Amino acid sequence: MMRENRRIVIHRLGESFADCTSIVREDCGEPGPGEVLVRNHYAGINGVYDQMMCLDRVEHATVVPPADTGVEAVGVIEAVGEGVPAARVGETVATVNVGHAYRLWQICAAETALPVEEASPEVLALVPSGVSALLALTKVGNMARGETVLITAAAGGLGNVMTQLALAAGNHVIAVCGGERKAAWLESIGVQRVVNYRQEKLDDVIDSEYRDRLDLVMDSVGGQGFDRLVDNLAPLGRLVVCGYTSDRLPPEQVLAERIYTKLYWKAASIRGFMNYRFAAHAAAARAELFTMRREGRIRPLVDVRRFCGLEDVATAVEYLLSGGNLGKVVVDLRAC
Repeated sequence: MMRENRRIVIHRLGESFADCTSIVREDCGEPGPGEVLVRNHYAGINGVYDQMMCLDRVEHATVVPPADTGVEAVGVIEAVGEGVPAARVGETVATVNVGHAYRLWQICAAETALPVEEASPEVLALVPSGVSALLALTKVGNMARGETVLITAAAGGLGNVMTQLALAAGNHVIAVCGGERKAAWLESIGVQRVVNYRQEKLDDVIDSEYRDRLDLVMDSVGGQGFDRLVDNLAPLGRLVVCGYTSDRLPPEQVLAERIYTKLYWKAASIRGFMNYRFAAHAAAARAELFTMRREGRIRPLVDVRRFCGLEDVATAVEYLLSGGNLGKVVVDLRAC
């Protein structure tokens, strides 16, 4: 059966996703042994990762044009290869495969097509962003109850789930965001201290309200604010690096005191989180998140702006990089 596939590829390296990519057409092919053919319905946007791909600055992969793009998608299995149960046809699945999301059809190993409740943007907001949020908080951050937890980019695709999980665990949450719309949403879900950095300085808030009191910091921004967060870790405090969006382009040189002088006397620590390093825990995390969603304890947040079709992916990437989003940015890949 002939099916036309369309996919976005990086055709040259550079800073702009829009300038570095193009859409190619081809027959999508048929799944081989142990594979499934998935019709992608929605793709999740990872603007920083997409830009890093275009710059060939992804640590775990070398980008050689033409290179496929996109990481996470939800869709429906339309065909299966030899050795895969025919009953899987029609199953709704989530996939987290580099290079398989910004396309209409994907062929992938059957074991990487994860059964989910529905092919919806909300499910896509949990896989993998929600999974990353839970694993970063628990497996790396060792989040407990009754702690003071600061989360940067708290209303983004990763941060909104992180914030909800920290609140559900009974913690005092400081949520950092940029913009009144984001601040209002964070206040609406019960965040105890919202810091809109466009209206007040995070440094001033920490100095006056939380000096040396940060038990757990989940930072995906980095940059100059990182040093102040380290300075104000509580005894036994932990700072988890979940990304560094402020340094996605070559960073400025920083000359500062050795980091161990800030950590030693408090027995504090800085830890790195990268989701694929915790793949063994992903299935349990997914199950826990979907249970919490069914019980109404978390509500994954999807940005209201609608992006439709592969032609809108580059616009969605720029929108996310601009910081205008509230929640997960998703592109609809169905017939629009």
